[in-house]
Amino acid sequence: MDEYWPVPDVLDHLAGRWRVRRSVRDLAGGTAGHFTGVTVFGPLDGGGLLHEESGSFTWQGVARPATRTLRFLPGPSPSRADVRFADGRPFHALDLATGHWVADHPCAADLYRGEFTVRDADRWRSVWRVGGPAKDLLLTTDYVRED
Repeated sequence: MDEYWPVPDVLDHLAGRWRVRRSVRDLAGGTAGHFTGVTVFGPLDGGGLLHEESGSFTWQGVARPATRTLRFLPGPSPSRADVRFADGRPFHALDLATGHWVADHPCAADLYRGEFTVRDADRWRSVWRVGGPAKDLLLTTDYVRED
């Protein structure tokens, strides 16, 4: 049985700077890549957190700069957040009251299924499985809080 770290206030817990390591596997084609960088959860005007990720993504031996921005808005309770893309479109709900959450995000013909696990105050993981007519991907991201 997995051990999870309950998070009573998700926005408070995520606030700050995290080291990020992500593995990306194309399960159909057998290729793999990885991302290393940082994610900063900073205050967002109007409430919530702005998630800004930056680093280097290596795919088939070629490293490129990579960035991603998300918005984590307050949910109906402190353990919940409404995660949105940078432009405001809905991405998924997040509830870490138990330290574990599964979320789905349909995107055209693809389905993104994310599993979030909090290990302790300074470590958490997301695993996204992406399936569709042209995709069969597994993205595993480990976050470690920076001092």
